[in-house]
Amino acid sequence: MARTDPNAQKLEGIERPFRRLTAYLFDLYRVRLIIVAVCIVVASVASSVGSIFLQQIVDTVITPGMAQGIDAVWETLVRLILTMGAIFATGVLASFLYTRIMAVVTQGALKHMRDDMFDRMETLPLRFFDTHPHGAIMSTYTNDTDAIRQLIGQAIPTLIQSALTIAVVAVTMLSYSVWLTALVALVAGVMVALTRRLGGASARYMVLQQASLAAEEGFVEEMMDGQKVVQVFNHEEAAKRDFLEYNEKLFADSEKANRYGNVLLPVLGNMGNLLYVLVALVGGVMVLRSVPNIGFAGMGVITVGVVVSFLGMVRFLSQTIGQVAMQVPMIALGVAGASRVFALIDQEGEADDGYVRLVRARVGQDGSIESTRERTQLWAWEHPHQAEGTVTYTPLRGELVMEGVDFSYDGEKQVLTGISLWAKPGQKIAFVGATGAGKTTITNLINRFYDIDDGKIRYDGINITKIHKPDLRRSLGVVLQDVRLFTGTVMDNIRYGRLDATDEECVAAAELANADSFIRRLPDGYDTMLTGNGASLSQGQAQLLSIARAAVADPPAMILDEATSSIDTRTEALVQEGMDNLMEGRTVFVIAHRLSTVRNADAIMVLDHGRIIERGSDGELMAAGGKYKTLQDLYAKANDWRVA
Repeated sequence: MARTDPNAQKLEGIERPFRRLTAYLFDLYRVRLIIVAVCIVVASVASSVGSIFLQQIVDTVITPGMAQGIDAVWETLVRLILTMGAIFATGVLASFLYTRIMAVVTQGALKHMRDDMFDRMETLPLRFFDTHPHGAIMSTYTNDTDAIRQLIGQAIPTLIQSALTIAVVAVTMLSYSVWLTALVALVAGVMVALTRRLGGASARYMVLQQASLAAEEGFVEEMMDGQKVVQVFNHEEAAKRDFLEYNEKLFADSEKANRYGNVLLPVLGNMGNLLYVLVALVGGVMVLRSVPNIGFAGMGVITVGVVVSFLGMVRFLSQTIGQVAMQVPMIALGVAGASRVFALIDQEGEADDGYVRLVRARVGQDGSIESTRERTQLWAWEHPHQAEGTVTYTPLRGELVMEGVDFSYDGEKQVLTGISLWAKPGQKIAFVGATGAGKTTITNLINRFYDIDDGKIRYDGINITKIHKPDLRRSLGVVLQDVRLFTGTVMDNIRYGRLDATDEECVAAAELANADSFIRRLPDGYDTMLTGNGASLSQGQAQLLSIARAAVADPPAMILDEATSSIDTRTEALVQEGMDNLMEGRTVFVIAHRLSTVRNADAIMVLDHGRIIERGSDGELMAAGGKYKTLQDLYAKANDWRVA
């Protein structure tokens, strides 16, 4: 049951995703981000100056003691405390402000990303969804965006603030003592090296963990969709074994990611404690022995205040390096998530060079066709001719011609070869043949879900490559064998065929499809909520809603992928009557699995290995005694009857 995605690497191919992410953020929130940067600088400086005031208090208040007089002591102490309080208050205000702004920036950016992903996804060709597991795509919307949330909202601000804090602390240390700064730099260098090694390893496995999670989610979604098949074939144990493989891979990557991450923080913490002890020892020796001190502020003997200040800065520096170490895996995870998100956004949309549009039309006083905004029963193809600078209007009739059509899905294995057929307005054309003969492929080409390799397809005399795809598909009603109902009311699902349809039109469509009687027996009638792809309905009832949905669209041409194949014989009789009314006056293409449904077709196309080998009416093909008669005889034998 496990599957691999041969094109999955396409979602990993974004170069410099971090640069792309920052550009994306600045395009959306440039002013806010500038304010955030200023606030981070203020907060970083404010949080780093505490050690300076501690040194001042020790050296100018505590050490001299009362020798300078009680008034002078209080005056100096109050001044230092008030100044320090003001600076800390400013830092708190700056931190509060930038965290509030970053909350807006983070959630706003994620909203825009999800909008952009969904907008792009709705333009992608079916080929993309055929080659990418749906669970992996869903993981981009959930896991990857959550990783980006942590990157934008937490990791990047923390990293910037930590870098500024380290810079301020380093300058302060150098101004006090070069010797003690060198000692701190030596140990801090080891801490940074460990962070790069252990944090980098954790980050690599975090990225692998994210990919493993996406693969597992794709498998779980596949199993949920196919749970009935799993149970029918008693495949539960095999499904469990396949899931264990995915889960074992996720466990291995997660365990390694957390192993390195969990080891890193205790190691850094202990090294910080070691550095604290070393600074206390070395600083104490320098004070007791009056070792000459060199600092950017000048030369002299190191004081107790300097050592105490250094101890505070060492503790603060260790905590800051620990914060940076915690963000390394999150940064890698967020960058990898951004790579996949932007890869989805950058996917090439479905190509559409069509310029012929479907418009409402009316017959002018001179008998010509012209466009109108009024609701009329007439539709026409608006065909601009750039060379002449003119526009012509062709009535929408539903005539279709295919000439020498060749097609392959992968450019190598030919699926259709030399397909030629014609359907006049109002005709019913049926396709029959063994599974894999190419019946559904032909209808997919009519809709331009895929483009042909060679040949031509004309719709109302217009090459379909010239027709704007949404307009082409709007003119074609489709009833698929596999019904897809959406979460919403019964009325909403019928109206999906035409969103501006009135309630009365939806009810009329349901009556046409013989669905009205069962709908009115539902708990809330047309207002009954459907969930889980209409799980509360029978397969036949769901198919009736699908037929009603096509009926409300009222297209001039229809494609029926054996719409009655999932309906029992009694229900089929009811549906067939509605279908006959629906098909009246329309061009209809029927993919036939039940050969009993093609008897009244105007023309039957018999396909074999992607070629049309026979064509004609039911009577003509039976009289010819070819492949069609063989299929009918097999069908009659299997069902103990045949339509005469």
